[in-house]
Order: sequence, then structure tokens, then C-alpha cells
Amino acid sequence: MTQPPFNRKQFIRIMLLTSIWVHASEVFRYFVLVMPRTRQFFEHRMGIAEMNWGIFTIWGVWDTLLTALMVFLFWLHMHVFGNNFRTVMLSGTLSWLFFFVLFWVGSANMGTTYWGMLLTTLPLSFVETLGATFIASKLYANSFKNLIV
Repeated sequence: MTQPPFNRKQFIRIMLLTSIWVHASEVFRYFVLVMPRTRQFFEHRMGIAEMNWGIFTIWGVWDTLLTALMVFLFWLHMHVFGNNFRTVMLSGTLSWLFFFVLFWVGSANMGTTYWGMLLTTLPLSFVETLGATFIASKLYANSFKNLIV
């Protein structure tokens, strides 16, 4: 059985819908946990963790890129393993390792955050990543149902 080709419009639609979850999760985690702790960690420095339109723009691009990569990685896994719980867990875990664990461990290692921050940011980002992958899974399942009907 041959796999359907990559559908760019479908991917963009699913990525944009999934990005709503990712943006909301990132904003919550940042404003509730990361920003206050980062300011406390760098209390002797002014201008740390400030927010302005330039930062929001960069953040929006980052979240959109992050979501696109998560959805694409899920799409790849889905075509190899099918659209199931195992695929959601595998793809979500790999996305989390690539994007969040690498970032936060690197940040802590460079001294731009403290190691204790990882105890809250990593579990929450894991929930975010699994949630995004689950959403992509359901959206792809609905898209394929619509193609069959």
C-alpha cells in the first residue's frame, strides 16, 4: 500500500490549530514560572525577562517553528507506525528531548538559568509536547476520515 503524499495545506492547517495549544502553554509556563524565577536568578541585572513587541514577535516565530517541527515529526512517525497512542508517545517524547531538554540543559549548563528550574520547566514542557502531538494526532485522524468519505 502506498502512502499518500505530503499534503502541504493539511499540514499548515493542522500546524496552525496545534499552535494554539503550544502558544497558550508557552505563555502560561513563561509568565507563571520562568519569568519570575529568571528575574530572581538575575536580580542584580536590569532588563532581564522584559516583554515588548519585538520579543513577542520572536516568541511567536519560535512557537510556530516549534509547532511545525512537532507536527512534522508526528507526521513522519504516523506514516511508519500508524496514528495511535504509541506514535503519540514516541513522537512527543522525541520532540520534547530535541526541543526542551536540549534547550534547558544547555541553558543551565551555560549558567543562564539554575538547575532547579528544570524540575518545573521540563515536566510542564513534556505535557505541552504530548498535548500538541495528541492534538495533531486527532486532527490527522479527522483529516483522513474526511478523505475516505
